[in-house]
Amino acid sequence: MAQWQTFSDRINHVAPSATLAVDSKAKAMKAAGLDVIGFGAGEPDFPTPAYVVDAAEAACRDPRNYKYTPTPGLPELREAIAAKVTRDSGYEATADQVVVTNGGKQAVYETFQILLNDGDEVIIPTPYWTSYPEAVKLAGGTPVEVFAGADRGFEPDIEAIEAARTERTKAIIITSPNNPTGAVWSAGTIRAIGEWAVEHHVWVISDEIYEHLNYDGAKTAYVGVEVPECRSQLIVLNGVAKTYAMPGWRVGWLVAPVEVAKAAAKLQGHLSSNVSNVPQRAALAAVAGPLDEVYMMRSAFDARRRAIVTALNQIEGVYCPTPTGAFYAFPDVKGLLGRPLGPNGTVVNSSSELAAALLDEAHVAAVPGEAFGAPGYLRFSYALADDQLAEGMRRFQQWAA
Repeated sequence: MAQWQTFSDRINHVAPSATLAVDSKAKAMKAAGLDVIGFGAGEPDFPTPAYVVDAAEAACRDPRNYKYTPTPGLPELREAIAAKVTRDSGYEATADQVVVTNGGKQAVYETFQILLNDGDEVIIPTPYWTSYPEAVKLAGGTPVEVFAGADRGFEPDIEAIEAARTERTKAIIITSPNNPTGAVWSAGTIRAIGEWAVEHHVWVISDEIYEHLNYDGAKTAYVGVEVPECRSQLIVLNGVAKTYAMPGWRVGWLVAPVEVAKAAAKLQGHLSSNVSNVPQRAALAAVAGPLDEVYMMRSAFDARRRAIVTALNQIEGVYCPTPTGAFYAFPDVKGLLGRPLGPNGTVVNSSSELAAALLDEAHVAAVPGEAFGAPGYLRFSYALADDQLAEGMRRFQQWAA
């Protein structure tokens, strides 16, 4: 290949999104006429609440929304997000701390572009959401994984975090409730991380997009509440996708110290400018509205959570801890490796091979643990219809047996 045809080292060092790859393959198989049960995408199966859709419909007819609007977001949406922080998190935020982004992923991307210089390190408690390390790499940074397995309830240990710290450590990520594990980290763990970050002058990036999806009495602990003194070095990431069943609307945000928010707006001004106005109007209705439908969806997720954990633990060689947040089950499947599976006696030696065989032979889509820095596990999203979940688990049980 000629020099002018080569791609940048930056993009060549980034891995594709494994979750999107699984979801895309499953949808392609469905389009080809195969009956595939998809546990891959973290995408609620509920419709967006009607009052949100009504707000978007009205926005389509409002000429105000046909024009460019401020890059960091509609002023009224930024005000509503700041009020939401006060309502849900329990501490005060102001509109000038808010930047509205095209989905939560853009908020993640912009955060690392703002904070990192080449070689700066970001501690990522593992298992992690698959895009974190790639966003760090795109900013020239180095992801540093700190693993916590099922034996710890997937909850990071502050001593292991401290052991990973170097003079290049710039930031640490908190994700609770957690994707992919469904774990809700204790207030003690959140507090310990916040205090450690303050002591060592490390930025805290808190992804709170699953904040309202808790079960069995678990509660989301907010680092901005647990350690108020960390707020000057805290960047909160959030969005409407999970809470309000709005993944396709592509509205996220970051809440940060004012100077960080200004830097994000500067970057976004060259990257994408304002988020589309109609989805912003829809997000305003969602964020400023009641949480009744959120709690209804959470109740349905809770029933599915119990069903999928029971079904997974009935499979010999699979151990699934009970998640207390988000809508993911993250079973240990190492007991299935190296033994014949399915009608063809397929032998797999990794969770990646297991996920591929499960999709090809049983038409059940799950994401391998390798995508999250956790070989030997599979992630199942239970944000799908009850009958689909039951059928998918029946197929997995039959295939594994």
